Amino acid sequence: MFGIEKVDLTFSIDPLLLILAILLFGLFTLFVYRFTVPVINTKLKALLISLRFIALLLLLFVIFEPMLTLTKKIIINPVNFIFIDNSRSILIDDGTNREQTVNDFASELGKEINTNEFEAYTFGKEVTQPGSEEIENLTFTEGSTNFSNIFSSVGDQDKNISSIVIISDGVITEGSNPVFTAEKLSIPVFTIGVGDTSRRNDIEIRNVLYNEYIYAETPTTIQTTISNTGFADRDINVSIYEENVLLEQKKITLSREGIQNIDFEYKPVSGGEKKLTVVASGLNGEFTEANNKKVFYINVLGNKINILLLGGSPSPDISFIKESLQKDENFRVNSLTQFAPGKFLEKVNPQTLLDSADIFFLIGFPSNETTGEFYNKVKNKIANQSKAFFLSLSSGIDFKKLNELQKELAININIKSAFYREVQPIIESNQVKNPLLQNNSQNPIAVWENLPPVFQPDIQFTNKPESELISRTKMNNIPSKTPLIVSRKLGNKRSIAVLAKDIWKWKLQTATKNLDLFDRFINSSVKWLNTSEDQKQVNIKTSKKIYSLGEEVEFIGQVYDATFNPVSDAEVKVSVINKGEKSEIILNSVGNGLYEGTFQTNKAGDYSFSGEAKSDNLKLGTDAGSFNIGEVDIEMVNPRMNFEFLKSLADRTGGEYFDQNNFAGLFPLLKRINESASKEKMLTSEINLWSTEWLMAVIILLFAIEWFIRKRAGML
Repeated sequence: MFGIEKVDLTFSIDPLLLILAILLFGLFTLFVYRFTVPVINTKLKALLISLRFIALLLLLFVIFEPMLTLTKKIIINPVNFIFIDNSRSILIDDGTNREQTVNDFASELGKEINTNEFEAYTFGKEVTQPGSEEIENLTFTEGSTNFSNIFSSVGDQDKNISSIVIISDGVITEGSNPVFTAEKLSIPVFTIGVGDTSRRNDIEIRNVLYNEYIYAETPTTIQTTISNTGFADRDINVSIYEENVLLEQKKITLSREGIQNIDFEYKPVSGGEKKLTVVASGLNGEFTEANNKKVFYINVLGNKINILLLGGSPSPDISFIKESLQKDENFRVNSLTQFAPGKFLEKVNPQTLLDSADIFFLIGFPSNETTGEFYNKVKNKIANQSKAFFLSLSSGIDFKKLNELQKELAININIKSAFYREVQPIIESNQVKNPLLQNNSQNPIAVWENLPPVFQPDIQFTNKPESELISRTKMNNIPSKTPLIVSRKLGNKRSIAVLAKDIWKWKLQTATKNLDLFDRFINSSVKWLNTSEDQKQVNIKTSKKIYSLGEEVEFIGQVYDATFNPVSDAEVKVSVINKGEKSEIILNSVGNGLYEGTFQTNKAGDYSFSGEAKSDNLKLGTDAGSFNIGEVDIEMVNPRMNFEFLKSLADRTGGEYFDQNNFAGLFPLLKRINESASKEKMLTSEINLWSTEWLMAVIILLFAIEWFIRKRAGML
């Protein structure tokens, strides 16, 4: 009845006691009304007995806390998710009629599959669900192709998804390779490849390797990888520019192997953000020159950084971290390692090192050995002088003392026990491009997720709203919600927390494989911590530095008052300038001092912006920056269909790859999958029969009615 499969009534106390109590209350009620003064008629006596017994019975329900559990079975029908590539690369004219193929597929979609069995989406930078008319009139205007967003959106669905179909050229221009994420969903993915897999005569700047953060007056190598097809032994010029000013040009002969590296030595004169461009001259007969240029930005830092390691007690973590830091000649590294209250292994003046430090590494610090006087000095440096810090744990750390820094930490701490458990990192999907995680492996994230276990205390760590979760933990390959690596940037304050001890194990394992994961993570952390916001109350940035033509430029703002409390009601204006043309946008508040807004144009070039925030007509501060639109159209850089990726995605998820000229067999296959993909879901609802104010009201009402009748009858 009504789809109810099972009905259960449970009590918090043994039901036998309830039955016994009902009998006792029944006997008690009969005994009370066995004789009455004055004597009343039988009908009135029966009414009073009923009122008293029902009231006592309801009171027993409250005491025994009955719970009614209803179990209902529902059938969840399967649905196929269809994702259609709506990016500009579909417009590439390679002789395969990409655009026509995708449009034919879209028009056939509704004819072949029942509308209840599929949901159609388009994807590019984002995943959207258009109407049926939009599906049949695709514009192919998306400026980037992000496959990882497909599987993020699928993972958020609470539906019986029987299969995923993707029609695309398979070229990823934004986000990460989603094969690993797709495998974990356990949903078959069917791919339809559009485009030409053959290699055309072309010259391409395949990749540019560089350090995101370097130092002024310090030479650094920028390595450019150039590939060619059909132009072996031909000469071209390769040039590097800073802010459109030529720095160096090299004449090279294209190799017969089809790929070669060219090194440029770059020595910035001053600090700040620098736009660099590498350009390869074109040759007649190239399929496209859109991939002959790479634009990138480098942050140039100023003087050497003074780093102070504070160890709560001697530990391998201190030794390994110190060794990694000392490899960089731009760091001045000192340490203070406690072994007794007020005593350090190093024979130095602690106050001098505290005063000169730009960044602190708190390694198992503070500990029981940390005196209040010394700890107060450290807290003052971090809280009042906004010194950046890196935190890692150790078995001797004093969490009660650490909680005195709660306002400055990236996480909230709820102490439970001193028990330690083995955990491994599992990287958040939106952090795969985080500079802190990069290393010399072909798959940097896979290396992170296969690191040896480290020890994390059984403490409830939770992210603060302004913090960025980089990695969670997994135990025995089972993911958890507990953070492991967290960064925090709030106003002019920065910090990184690794919520575990014995991270030196990461160094040992990766060193034997010639991987620079540990050293690079530590050094990149220093550089990230050192890129302060110069105590600005207003910070305005774009979500990235290089945009495709037609792609929305996303602005993100942070506004604080003089004491660096978030301001959520400010007026934030941003002026965007390109070749003398000026546009103005207003950023909208999203709460907690954060603002966002977008800018879109169809003109390519270098853009600069300046922003200002006001509150009650009082100027809070300004900020400025730059970005580039369309100088390199990333959707046109790679004209070749990525067959290998589409085939791998299908094979590793249990799906199948279809050629663009032979995908008719896909629709019957999807129908067969749907016939056996229905799922049953049991929905359980619990009803507390005792925890309602109406029940208490009825009990009181019954006793009141009984009392009223007794008084009217003149009874005692």
